[in-house]
Amino acid sequence: MKIKTGDKVLILHGKNRGKTGKVLSAIPQKGTLVVEGVNIQKQHVRPKKQGEKGQVIEKPGPVDVSNVKLVCTNCNKAARVGYKVEGGTKYRVCKKCNNAIK
Repeated sequence: MKIKTGDKVLILHGKNRGKTGKVLSAIPQKGTLVVEGVNIQKQHVRPKKQGEKGQVIEKPGPVDVSNVKLVCTNCNKAARVGYKVEGGTKYRVCKKCNNAIK
């Protein structure tokens, strides 16, 4: 998977199309990402102590990696990601500006 935790991504499909956010976690086994402020789901939580009320917590749900595009840190545009190998080190490259992505 070419997108990692901490990257800024643009949502391409779904109800949150056009939104950008930071990747909170990547799940490569399922091919999904959890993006901050996108695909918000409600979770009902039972009360922990007696006399306490239950709560409804909103948290971001997973988004398929095929529905997002990485936003390049250099050109600030949504671009595809490639790889280059130099001197035995492999690093990610923006396909639009051809600079390394940090």
